[in-house]
Amino acid sequence: MPRLMSVSLTEPQVRDRTKTVTRRRGWLHLKAGDRVLLCRKVMGRRRGEPLVRIVEVEILVVTREPLNQITAAEVRAEGFPEMGPAEFIEFFCRTHKGCNPTSTVTRIQWQYLSAVDIDEPTAVPASARAVVS
Repeated sequence: MPRLMSVSLTEPQVRDRTKTVTRRRGWLHLKAGDRVLLCRKVMGRRRGEPLVRIVEVEILVVTREPLNQITAAEVRAEGFPEMGPAEFIEFFCRTHKGCNPTSTVTRIQWQYLSAVDIDEPTAVPASARAVVS
């Protein structure tokens, strides 16, 4: 069974297949040829919250590199054609606790194994939304 990977920050890019690369803190064990199931959210789901499976991918390349070496082409491969490298680095550091521009990250490149998503996106019913007062 493939490992699960959350793509909560880039779900639209995964669903439209514009994301072919991701950078992660950790994932040191991953290697070319491994299969990973991309999901909306893996950890931190609330009780009863379903695991939304999106698509299975095959890992092509896994390398370790400093975050601040990202190029414009790599930012596009991450699914952010509107961002430049500096903007992406700021976004990544803001969304990954303990990360800074010189942090070494794992660069993971994949290919999609299907053109069709496993689970279709669903809206959260109003009755399930948290009420904030």
